[in-house]
Amino acid sequence: MTDRFVSNFTNRLDAKGRVSIPASFRSVLAKDGYEGLYVHRTLDLPALDAGGHALRATIDDILARFSPFSDEWELLSTALNGASEVLKVDPEGRIMLSEALKTHAGIGDAVTFVGHGHKFQLWEPSRFEAHLEAARTRLRDVKRSLGASLPAPATSGAGT
Repeated sequence: MTDRFVSNFTNRLDAKGRVSIPASFRSVLAKDGYEGLYVHRTLDLPALDAGGHALRATIDDILARFSPFSDEWELLSTALNGASEVLKVDPEGRIMLSEALKTHAGIGDAVTFVGHGHKFQLWEPSRFEAHLEAARTRLRDVKRSLGASLPAPATSGAGT
């Protein structure tokens, strides 16, 4: 059993609006020991961040960089704590997303779960595919730029 969220999975919502968390993600959550599923809207994408203690610790670490009396701390805490939800996970590993969460991510009848190591994201499947393609394009550009800026490897000539 791994302790990281990896890969991606798409599951459909059932007639009652519940969606099953992928089994490998449920294993990570069980090992993490968090009761329920902590979920907040991503700050700059049409997706949701979800997880347990590891995600909560990351948020706490980010907030600790700011004075609790600063505007930045207030804004981040409002977005990451004040607008979050703790969802109940039923015995079959299903959750029910609120209308506010579904609206933010544009989720209709299916959800794509995307591993991000210490957390995972929930996406509307076609939005995730577009995001993934845009990420691949940007990374190809980064790879080309890194390749062009790195010095050629030194060769060791025999007998010099």
